[in-house]
Amino acid sequence: MSLRWKIILIVVVTALAAWAVYPPAKKIQLGLDLQGGVQLVLRVNTGDALKLETQTDMEQLRQSLASKAIKVTDLTLTGGTSFQVTGVPPAQDSQFRQVADDLSATFDRVPDINGNYTFTMKPNIVKNLREQTVEQARQTIERRVNELGVTEPSIALQGSAGDQIMVQLPGVTDVARAKEVIQSTGMLELSLVDGGPASSRKQLLQATNGVVPEEDQVVPGLADTSQPAAGAAATVYYLVKKVPVITGRDLRDARPTLDENAQPAVSFTLSGEGSQKFGTATGQNIGRNLAIILDGRVQSAPRIDGRITGDGRITGSFTQEEAQNLALVLKSGALPASLTYLEEQTIGPSLGADSIRDGILASLVGFAFVVVFMLGYYHLAGINAIVALVLNLLILLGFMAYIGATMTLPGIAGFVLTMGMGVDSNVLIFERIKEEIDAQHGVRASLNAGFNRVFWTLLDTHVASLISAAFLFQFGTGPIRGFATTLTFGLLANLFTATFVSRTMFEAMLSGRRQVATLSI
Repeated sequence: MSLRWKIILIVVVTALAAWAVYPPAKKIQLGLDLQGGVQLVLRVNTGDALKLETQTDMEQLRQSLASKAIKVTDLTLTGGTSFQVTGVPPAQDSQFRQVADDLSATFDRVPDINGNYTFTMKPNIVKNLREQTVEQARQTIERRVNELGVTEPSIALQGSAGDQIMVQLPGVTDVARAKEVIQSTGMLELSLVDGGPASSRKQLLQATNGVVPEEDQVVPGLADTSQPAAGAAATVYYLVKKVPVITGRDLRDARPTLDENAQPAVSFTLSGEGSQKFGTATGQNIGRNLAIILDGRVQSAPRIDGRITGDGRITGSFTQEEAQNLALVLKSGALPASLTYLEEQTIGPSLGADSIRDGILASLVGFAFVVVFMLGYYHLAGINAIVALVLNLLILLGFMAYIGATMTLPGIAGFVLTMGMGVDSNVLIFERIKEEIDAQHGVRASLNAGFNRVFWTLLDTHVASLISAAFLFQFGTGPIRGFATTLTFGLLANLFTATFVSRTMFEAMLSGRRQVATLSI
C-alpha cells in the first residue's frame, strides 16, 4: 500500500472514531458505578414452580379420573415434587394405571398397599424445570426493566447454584417502584365463582358443611360494595374453581385505563387462543360471576351478562401508579416463581461523579508521565508514540460508543492499562530500531527491520491478552466484564496504532529526504 493510501486510511479511521464518540455525553453510556443507580441480587425460588407443576398435574389426573368414573379416596400433595393417590378400587386398578400412564414421562409411579400410589417427579425433569424457571424469570425481569425505561440495564445469572439473578439499573432513583415491579409475581387468573363473597371462611362454607369441594378453592379478596353480601369488611372470601378459565399467559396486551366511575383500572386484550377459550366459557356461564384473581387475591368478581371475547378490564382500589405498574407486569408476563431479595446496593449520582473525576484525573496524570518519559528518552521519536497513543484512545472510545458498550469504573482502569500497553509496544519497536541503527544498518533499513521483527512478538502478546479478556468477559460479572470489554478494544486499537500508524508516521517523516544519516530516537 502506498504512503498516500496509508495516510487516507488513518484519517478515515480517525474521523469515524471521532464521529462515533461525539458528543461524549450522549454517545458514551455510563455504568452503575459511574452514573449511580441500584444493584439488586435476587434468588428465584424454583421450589414454587416445581410445586405448581406437581399440583397442576395432580389436578389434571383428578379430572381425568372423574371423567372415567374412577372413584379414589383422595389425591394429596406430599412434597414439592410428589403427590399420593389413595384408595384406588381393586376392580378399577388396571383402568387407573392406563389413565395415570399420561404422567409417565414426568413422574415415577410407585405402588403401595391398599390401592395407594406415590408419584414422584423424575430427577431430570426437576433439573430442567429449575433451569427453565430461572431463565424464564430472567427474561421476564429483563422485559419489565425495559418497560421501566432504564438505559443500559444489566440482568445476569450468578451464584454456584444457578438460581440467583443480578440486576443493575443505572440512573434509577425510585428504587421502591423498581423493586415492586420486578418482584411482583403478576399471576393473573380468571375463574368461575361457585360461592361468595362472604365475610368469613366459615360463612362461605356453610352450604358445603365446612368442606371445600375437590374442584374448588377458597380465595380471599377485596370487599366489593356493589355486592350486598360483602358488607363493609375489608376482606371477603370466594369459592372459585381451581382450574381457571384463562390465565395471564393468554394475554396479548395490557394497558392502564379508567373504569365507568373514572377510577384507575387495567384493560387487557387476549390472544387468539385466549379469546376462543374465554368466549366459550362466558357463553356457557351467563349469569354467573367471574373472579379476577391477581397473585392469589380476588380483585373483582363481575357478573357475566353475555359472551365475551377479545378484551376485558380489571377494576379495584388502584392508584394511577398502581394501575400503570400492574399493566406493565401483566404485559411483560408472570414470573414463574417468587423472588427473594438477597442484596441491595444503592449508588448515588454524586459518588458516580466522584469516580468519573478521579478516573479522569488518574488517566491524565498517567498520560502526562508517559509523555514526559517518551519525549525525554526517545526525543523526537517520542512524538510519534504520543500521537499513536492518542489515536489509540480515540479509536477505543469510538469502538465502545459504536456498539453501545457501557463505561464502568473498571473500564476506566482498562483505559489506563491501554496507555501502558501502547507505551510497551512502542518501547519494543523503538529499542529494536535502536539496535539496528547501532549495527550500522542505516535508518530506513533499521525502521523496516524494527517494525517487521517486532510485529510477531506484539501479535503473540496481544492474542494471549485477548484470550484472557475473553475468559474474563465470559465468566465475570458486570464490573469484570466492563474491564474485559475495554481491554479487548484497547488491544485491537493498540495493535493498529503501534504497528501501522506509528510506522506510517515514520515513513511520512522520511519520505521527502533521499538520504537519512541519523534518527532522533
